[in-house]
Amino acid sequence: MHIAIAGNIGSGKTTLTKMLASHYGWSPHFEPVDFNPYLDDFYKDMTRWSFNLQIYFLNKRFKDVVEIAKSTDTIIQDRTIFEDARIFAPNLHAQGYMSDRDFDNYCDLFDLMMSLVKLPDLMIYIRSSIPTLIAQIQKRGREFEQSIRIDYLQGLGERYEQWIETYKGPLIIVDGDHCKFGENLQDFQQITDKIDSELYGLFPLGND
Repeated sequence: MHIAIAGNIGSGKTTLTKMLASHYGWSPHFEPVDFNPYLDDFYKDMTRWSFNLQIYFLNKRFKDVVEIAKSTDTIIQDRTIFEDARIFAPNLHAQGYMSDRDFDNYCDLFDLMMSLVKLPDLMIYIRSSIPTLIAQIQKRGREFEQSIRIDYLQGLGERYEQWIETYKGPLIIVDGDHCKFGENLQDFQQITDKIDSELYGLFPLGND
């Protein structure tokens, strides 16, 4: 099976990926951040490096999808190829950081890739407000993220909501403002109960 976790920057995707991988014995696939050769340059000059960054992510994510399709393991993935194309690239284009020419080129490549892949067996979307995202970004202290603009996060958030409204596959939405799964075991169990119900048809005792 292919389980995917989606959410804005700082929403807790990596934390939840690690916790669910440990809980279920799934194999985690993490977002390629630490070794991304474009990320530092992108946050310093988003217009110059937006296309390069998105092509890098698209390439890595497509490779992940191909590997997942071949795997006999249950894979849990930190961020998906759909977010790159439906949220990040359109947001950069709309805010003037990516040219029409580059965006059209990117979309053509994505559409070709999408003809070869299928939706995950389950999508888990972490919905978080801007104050929550900012607090978590500051807490984890990645230097390259400290210059992220609030309007950039807001633009991403709006596109996430538009995407989720039209998403066609199996979906669980986590309230990232109130469900503190990284700190509270009961909050984490609420998520696993929903996953068990969605994937295995199991309902927690007492929830008739």
